[in-house]
Amino acid sequence: MHRKQVLEGINVVELTRIIVGPHTGRMLAEHGATVVKVETMLHPDTVRLAAPFKDNVGGVDRAGYFSKYNANKLGMTLNLDKPRGMEVFKRLVAWADVVIESNAPAVMPKLGLTYEDLKQIRPDIIMLSTNQLGQTGPWHNYKAYGAQAAAMAGFYYLTGYPDQDPPGVFGAYTDMVSPQWTVCAILAALDYRRRTGKGQYLDHSQFEAGVHWLATTVLDYAINGRIAERMGNRDPYAAPHGVYRCAGEERWCTIAVRSDEEWRAFCRALGQPAWAQEERFATLLGRKHHEDELDRLVEEWTRGRSPEEATAALQGVGVPAGVVATSEDIHGDPQLAHRGHFVTLEHREMGPVVYDMPPYRLSQTPAQLTMAAPCMGQHNEYVCRELLGMSADELADLVAEGVFE
Repeated sequence: MHRKQVLEGINVVELTRIIVGPHTGRMLAEHGATVVKVETMLHPDTVRLAAPFKDNVGGVDRAGYFSKYNANKLGMTLNLDKPRGMEVFKRLVAWADVVIESNAPAVMPKLGLTYEDLKQIRPDIIMLSTNQLGQTGPWHNYKAYGAQAAAMAGFYYLTGYPDQDPPGVFGAYTDMVSPQWTVCAILAALDYRRRTGKGQYLDHSQFEAGVHWLATTVLDYAINGRIAERMGNRDPYAAPHGVYRCAGEERWCTIAVRSDEEWRAFCRALGQPAWAQEERFATLLGRKHHEDELDRLVEEWTRGRSPEEATAALQGVGVPAGVVATSEDIHGDPQLAHRGHFVTLEHREMGPVVYDMPPYRLSQTPAQLTMAAPCMGQHNEYVCRELLGMSADELADLVAEGVFE
């Protein structure tokens, strides 16, 4: 039996690329919104061209990242440089409740698709613009990816070891943390429209989203004038605290001892080795002062055990510890399997593809994944005929004019 979802009846047009905009659209689609992703074959979404590809065979319809962030969507291609292509897009705007775009600030004005323009088509439209630095300010036209915004927000300076140059966080960090904000903003705007009948324009800065996740560091500087420095895997309030090599090839576990009570439990788990009874390790300050030696001794213990064995021994006495999981570990994890975290959907080009579900469950209206990511232009006919009510002749004329390039 079909269970109504919270966003059923909400229509979304997505003129986005990479991760932030697409992930925002997917999160809405997971909860029932009808999302149409608009691309052009002349300049496809960049992640369609990025590895990894299914079976290591390249192609715009075989990219893993695109597949992940565009499930549950209808895929449409439109050439907005053609007058009738723009006409079709504006018909989509009239159909939509929400328009999401993730272009540089100059793009939408150049196309004649600002919020004020869209309001002429649908007065209560909600429009979200997301880019690296927002729509205003001296740097608003700065073009970048999430990796650059992560560096600007301070993550690169803080990531790594104090005696080495900063390697930076893995991937485009601001891309991963921004959709939580964009989705919440859209939901708030939908609620506002429900109560007032008015739409809204939402200006989202990925740079600012990144800064939020360093709030304690920013506040420490604002209040105390302290500039945080790189410290590897260490923590100022715990020792040992790090990632330790275990038995096997590239197998590791994490350990965090935050109090003297946890330290005593840690020593019991290790069998009360003689070095653990030394006075220099009796307090947190002592352990921090001798941290290099402490890490070496801890790793002597972990190297003789698998990460699972080390983790079980420490967790068994109440010490925080965990396995540094590989992708293979994640896909074989019994907890994730029990929760139904991974689902397999049939993709038109790639065949069976595994997708991850959201990490939360709504008890009455759970998220649903029912459709793999679209191939280029896969739903052109469906969108035009079923959603926009075009006749077969009108659709044929548009095809002949190259509107769906």
